[in-house]
Amino acid sequence: MNTDPHTDWLENITYDELHIGQSARLLRTLTLADIQAFAAVSGDTNPAHLDADYANDTLFHGVIAHGMWGGALISALLGTQFPGPGTIYLDQELHFTKPVRIGDTLAVMATVVSKNDTNNHVVLDCLVTNQKGLRVLYGTARVLAPTQKVRLPRPNVPQIQLVDPEARFNALLARGNDIAPARCAVVHPCDTESLSGAMDAARYGLIIPVLIGPESRIRHLASEARLDLTGVEIVSVPHSHAAAEKAAEMAAADQVEMIMKGSLHTDELIHAVLARPELRTGRRMSHVFRFDVPLYPKPLLITDAALNIRPSLQEKTDIIQNAIDFCHVLGVPHPKVAILSAVETVNPAIPSTLDAAALCKMADRGQIKGGVLDGPLAFDNAISVHAAQIKGIRSPVAGDADILAVPDLESGNMLAKQLEYLAGGTGSGLVLGARVPIALTSRADGPRARVASAPLGLLAVHNARRAHPRDVWPV
Repeated sequence: MNTDPHTDWLENITYDELHIGQSARLLRTLTLADIQAFAAVSGDTNPAHLDADYANDTLFHGVIAHGMWGGALISALLGTQFPGPGTIYLDQELHFTKPVRIGDTLAVMATVVSKNDTNNHVVLDCLVTNQKGLRVLYGTARVLAPTQKVRLPRPNVPQIQLVDPEARFNALLARGNDIAPARCAVVHPCDTESLSGAMDAARYGLIIPVLIGPESRIRHLASEARLDLTGVEIVSVPHSHAAAEKAAEMAAADQVEMIMKGSLHTDELIHAVLARPELRTGRRMSHVFRFDVPLYPKPLLITDAALNIRPSLQEKTDIIQNAIDFCHVLGVPHPKVAILSAVETVNPAIPSTLDAAALCKMADRGQIKGGVLDGPLAFDNAISVHAAQIKGIRSPVAGDADILAVPDLESGNMLAKQLEYLAGGTGSGLVLGARVPIALTSRADGPRARVASAPLGLLAVHNARRAHPRDVWPV
């Protein structure tokens, strides 16, 4: 038997211990997470409980709890306290009298009204009131009460992590509200995912697409996918190489403000951009992933996991500066940069730890501006305050990183894919350091990932518009 004095115990009340008029009470405050969890477990996705806009137009004028959430609280009281473990539900009568809203504190009361000594049945009056003392739910329960005394450690139950990917996606799209869409060269959109992603981004008002590729192939794909290309500009070129060159040419001539990768290799597109001196800024081009991860409280940037294979110290300086500047665009004024390695101490045998130490000193000297850097940090220390505390790490970055600067492309690519495929993260990506942003996603990504990259590019475009205002932008 568990004898830990800190253990929370469940102890029942047997039939013989119960008497008429005896009662017990449970208190619980309703949260939005309660409503979402109940919907997820029960499958009851009635919009009256989950959609504020819909609920505002109902007779309740706002989101309310599921009625049976209150019933579940009665079940919790009977099953864990009164009578407690060993109780068997026989029947329950319920009457719903008032809605329960987020923030309401419910008092759940059960009172014994009768006992049957021949079969150990107990009838209980059940009453649920809110913080104003108003009755929201009432009824009677009939149970088979336990006859043997039980005292057990309270069982551990799985924790429910509530994540709403749709809400996070919509919040990202909303960042593009009130910004004029960017004229965007969509390079070789010759598969369903890339073409659908571009057209979805246009439908959300993020881009004005210019489709560059073999016109007959693009139109055939659109017909198969039932995509309407009416009014969409198509620049017909024979193959992906020509499409990349044409997109770079249009960007250099200020005919587009943004480039979006379609179904072609990354190096093919980047080579075409690098071949245009007009698109260079004097800074190393680099890629940044933006991830929404269920167990992390804020968006997380990872750089560079797509372009620079084994960056030098100087190249890492540009990579980190690009990410910091982009964080500013996203509204993070002082981003915290965790420079990752396998360990959190400087070790001459691990070159990435030496680079991390040098980069931090460069930031101290003003060679990297606008962010707070620390490293080397192992991944756990970068994202977990608890892990950092255990290892005695005192750092303004540890456990609260905005940017994870990885040692090389291999480690960064693996980290990004692990967050996506194992941790449920949703990612989008952008190439920085050129004169126009490049929305860059994997060819394996679906339309949603491509759409999610569009608001990132649009925010970068909006920042460029403010820095270099013009009377007329491309339309």
